[in-house]
Amino acid sequence: MIKLFSLKQQKKDEESAGGNRTGAGGKKASAAQLRIQKDINELNLPKTCEINFPDDDDLLNFRLIITPDEGFYKGGRFVFSFKVGQGYPHDPPKVKCETLVYHPNIDLEGNVCLNILREDWKPVLTINSIIYGLQYLFLEPNPEDPLNKEAAEVLQTNRRLFEQNVFRSLRGGYIGATYFERCLK
Repeated sequence: MIKLFSLKQQKKDEESAGGNRTGAGGKKASAAQLRIQKDINELNLPKTCEINFPDDDDLLNFRLIITPDEGFYKGGRFVFSFKVGQGYPHDPPKVKCETLVYHPNIDLEGNVCLNILREDWKPVLTINSIIYGLQYLFLEPNPEDPLNKEAAEVLQTNRRLFEQNVFRSLRGGYIGATYFERCLK
């Protein structure tokens, strides 16, 4: 897990040493890098979320782990990859769910249906906004705007069966022809 306070201190040290912030190799940091560094420094993660940087020098690619503590998905562990492009904050990050999950708003390829990752994105939104949006999808799945139409239909027509399907997918098992790996923490 990255140490947020050390990032803040590093930024202060760089500013006092050279006056400008630079990326690896002495190059000036891009607007996207500066903004993502600011977003990360200001992160206020809920207790059900954890952020992980596979490469501490690359703040533009990271993972988010959500472990819901209530709702249908309680006890599950879901990993999302974030890829922040050079157009950030004008373009939203690319977010994929790496955990196969039975969810109306996440398809079997890991694409996520969250309005702020598409048409409702605004440059004032932050990584924190996306994290809270993703967490909310696990608390309140939205069958009105589905990517997984079958899961959405089951949620709308038979809530009890939907709950059973979610539990089966979390424990590891088949729903129809699709096998879900165990993802309980």
